[in-house]
Amino acid sequence: MGSTADKVKGLANEAVGNVKQAAGKATGNDRLQAEGAAQELKGEGQQALGKTKDQIKKATNL
Repeated sequence: MGSTADKVKGLANEAVGNVKQAAGKATGNDRLQAEGAAQELKGEGQQALGKTKDQIKKATNL
């Protein structure tokens, strides 16, 4: 997967995670809130991977 795809998927996972957390908080559903937090972390990791790929690509193209 390319760096852009990783970053886009990461943003999407973060957004969905935030929505799940908010819904879980609003309804008192701890499980949904925890799922949202985990999905948000997954998204952050995907974005970091995409940024790392960009940095590697830039470093190797010098």
